[in-house]
Amino acid sequence: MDGLDRWGWDDAWAARFAAVAGDGNVPARVVIEHRELYVIRGPHGEGTAEVSGRFRHHAAGRGDYPAVGDWVAVRPPPADGPAVIDAVLPRTNRLSRTAPGDASEEQVLAANLDVLFLVASLNRDLNPRRLERLLTAAALPRCQSVLVLTKSDLCDDPAAVAADLAVSLGVPAHPVGALTGDGLDALAPYLAGDRTVALLGSSGVGKSTLLNRLLGEELLATGPIRADDDRGRHTTTHRELVRLPGGGLLLDSPGIREFALWADGSDVDGAFADIAALAAGCAFGDCTHSHEPNCAVRRALDDGSLDAGRFESYQKLQREQAYQEARTDERAARDRKDQERRIHRIYKKIQARKPR
Repeated sequence: MDGLDRWGWDDAWAARFAAVAGDGNVPARVVIEHRELYVIRGPHGEGTAEVSGRFRHHAAGRGDYPAVGDWVAVRPPPADGPAVIDAVLPRTNRLSRTAPGDASEEQVLAANLDVLFLVASLNRDLNPRRLERLLTAAALPRCQSVLVLTKSDLCDDPAAVAADLAVSLGVPAHPVGALTGDGLDALAPYLAGDRTVALLGSSGVGKSTLLNRLLGEELLATGPIRADDDRGRHTTTHRELVRLPGGGLLLDSPGIREFALWADGSDVDGAFADIAALAAGCAFGDCTHSHEPNCAVRRALDDGSLDAGRFESYQKLQREQAYQEARTDERAARDRKDQERRIHRIYKKIQARKPR
């Protein structure tokens, strides 16, 4: 469709759109999310949109609402109002976390990603444990995770640090200097072919600076890090998908201090493939790696080939994922009961109206 191919539209999306489109609907992509008002890119350019009343009624939860990166079916806007979103096209993937303040609610940060840049800075705040958490949450289908190490000028040997992290975490790692442009050429292949790339990392690691450098202009505000602990302040206040001059779509998001896993989409074993491979060699399939004989994981811990801190992180994330799965199941059970009550109330009303 005219113009939409520059925003990732292709034949596969056209087929998905045909399955949900209503009369008069056109496809569009969500590029900015402001609570329940969205900025979209459609066949006629950029505009605003809101979900329809029918959509709102049928949405099971917050995770069903449009997110940045989603393709949606919209009714063209009237002369003086926003377009109306009737449906969200089935997603290829979604990056979610537990919504702040509600462990049973999903917050979708981005959808339909091809690459995820996990951004960390090469200063005192570099934390492998935090990176392991992000990798666990970022194990998305049809999406490649890449570690981008900013502020390479603050490190004596950034290439060596990147190489060590690439081996220990099992993903490509690239040191870059967003202010100087050093190392940015290594990121170009990930953006080729109008791929959709999201930036994920803590406040102050240089996500907005990196995006501005790739964009070639100061689109997003940047701020200094705190001198006392090398940590940053939030400068991005919303998620936005932008098109880069050389091709590719890049999504920046507010910095995340804590990333609580969402059960559907998190993959602990995928982020800890080395431990999963070791566990396959244990004598028992349900080995807890604590007291069982012939435990390959315990042997690796004893001989030092497996870092104890990494194993503790693995166990912690496994417990967190199990807890989140239980909370999600509880919420699903409550939703089913609520639906049964609503159906029962409607049935009673219908019965009461029948003539005696």
